[in-house]
Amino acid sequence: MYQLEEETDADWWEVEALYDLCFAPGRTALSSYRLRDGVSPVRPLCLTLREDGILAAVIRYWPVLVGGQRVLLLGPVAVHPTRQGEGLGALLMHESLAEARRLGWERVLLVGDEPYYRRFGFSKLDEVEMPPPTNPDRVLGLELSAGAWDGVTGKVEKAPA
Repeated sequence: MYQLEEETDADWWEVEALYDLCFAPGRTALSSYRLRDGVSPVRPLCLTLREDGILAAVIRYWPVLVGGQRVLLLGPVAVHPTRQGEGLGALLMHESLAEARRLGWERVLLVGDEPYYRRFGFSKLDEVEMPPPTNPDRVLGLELSAGAWDGVTGKVEKAPA
């Protein structure tokens, strides 16, 4: 039986260990981490998924600005290597995006593979620029309300702390 819960401070070390396991050792050097530095995550959207108390998957979100508009930066999302292919990442995506919509967020941004994230409604954002050296083809967005990305262009900036 799975337990889906909001991440707590007590989960921090275990969540970070899962991210270290799933991503390259230099993950914190990526441009998206510079946008997160010193900024609190959007706690109600940072979720852990456990089975029998064992961490299986996690997702986090952070506030950023694009063209002065508030945007959710999704990521990272990680599934333990022994649990991949079970749909746990998709479960976290669906649950957290539904909650983001319920909380009044209008748009979501992520850096990732469009073929994977397209199934959740994400598409390439041609006029949104992540800090270098991000590949512009991997900058994807999702509207949680119709037209939410209309006219929202420019550089992604760190949200006020």
